[in-house]
Amino acid sequence: MVMEVEKEKEEVMVTPGEVLGYSSTLIPGKGAYLHNKTIYASLTGRRVIIPPSSDSPDQKRSIVEVTGHKAHGAVPEPGSIVIARVTKVMAKMASADIMCVGTKSVKEKFSGVIRQQDVRATEIDKVDMHLSFRHGDIVKALVLSLGDARAYYLSTAKNELGVVSAESIGGATMVPISYTEMQCPLTGQIEQRKVAKV
Repeated sequence: MVMEVEKEKEEVMVTPGEVLGYSSTLIPGKGAYLHNKTIYASLTGRRVIIPPSSDSPDQKRSIVEVTGHKAHGAVPEPGSIVIARVTKVMAKMASADIMCVGTKSVKEKFSGVIRQQDVRATEIDKVDMHLSFRHGDIVKALVLSLGDARAYYLSTAKNELGVVSAESIGGATMVPISYTEMQCPLTGQIEQRKVAKV
């Protein structure tokens, strides 16, 4: 009697950063990503194992996916470009809420952290977080990885990454005048920022 391989019956709920399995036996599908041969969940939902289809070139490995328990918008993944709003600036890092992944808005709350060493590519030891970002700044950043405490590590260490929109102390939308400065069109006051090259 041939025993049929049963599909996973029990529903396993997972959250971002949880280990789903390993690349030796599984292929990451939707809501999952691969890092150092380990597959992690990139969103909250149910873990689903899909056996390989008959026309799949890889018959040994199943696909592991995370299906959301509600309609999901875009999900940040390592390597994706995100737009985030800075919520807090500290001496060694800045916190931000991710609003968009690429051109798609997110439906869940995703937090990001820009560490001092990830602000720019050169003179990392001279980075002053308070001169790079301010609360409320809109930042274009690269997702490096899923960090700790369910926050993504973000980087602005490329010319095209950094602050894309900022409000001056006077309440006006500032205009970038260099890689490190933005100017208030009302008062003419210049403020320091890590500016994204447009």
